Amino acid sequence: MKNMFLFVLSFLVFISSSAFAQENKFVEITTIYGKMVIKLYNETPMHRDNFIKLVEEGFYDNQLFHRVINNFMIQTGDPNSKGAAKGEMLGMGGPGYTVPSEFHTALYHKKGAVAAARKGDAVNPQKASSGSQFYIVQGAVYTPEQLDAFVRAGRHQQFTESQIEDYTTLGGTPHLDGSYTVFGEVVKGLKVIDKIAALPVDSYNRPIEDVIIAINISK
Repeated sequence: MKNMFLFVLSFLVFISSSAFAQENKFVEITTIYGKMVIKLYNETPMHRDNFIKLVEEGFYDNQLFHRVINNFMIQTGDPNSKGAAKGEMLGMGGPGYTVPSEFHTALYHKKGAVAAARKGDAVNPQKASSGSQFYIVQGAVYTPEQLDAFVRAGRHQQFTESQIEDYTTLGGTPHLDGSYTVFGEVVKGLKVIDKIAALPVDSYNRPIEDVIIAINISK
């Protein structure tokens, strides 16, 4: 009986530990246009852990959303954007390293998806991610016929039911699937994306008025 009790106790501890290990981490991005809460995916542990490390170091604080394209995405993560002069071209900075790609079919570019920016295929055939720069998808809503056209043109594998549902209702950027690592999603504050994406921008797609951010671990 004692052995059975110890077995059950050990099993419960194991289950509890496993459940704890699978708990998602959340971060909060604060801007003058509102707050966004992001859930980081456990399926992309290298990106998750690197992002948390940078957030805890305060790496992102006072950076800008330096690249904004309406109906596409908003991008940040360039340390050179801190205090950058008006009109300065940004987007080349980082922490000095890359993160290996972590592609998963179940993680895709629906609206609110958080994905890592990277250098192009010509100089980065492994599709390694920037160590710090990331974008948040706004995208557009697609019809089933438009999604079928992606598949017929060889620009996307067969869409899953979940992808079809999201891309035809919520929207997104399906043409980026499988090319950039998606490592999280906005679970609160989707309207903030729209507000920032609609801002007037200069010739570099940088907002005319700076959009400063702060990122903290969400409790």
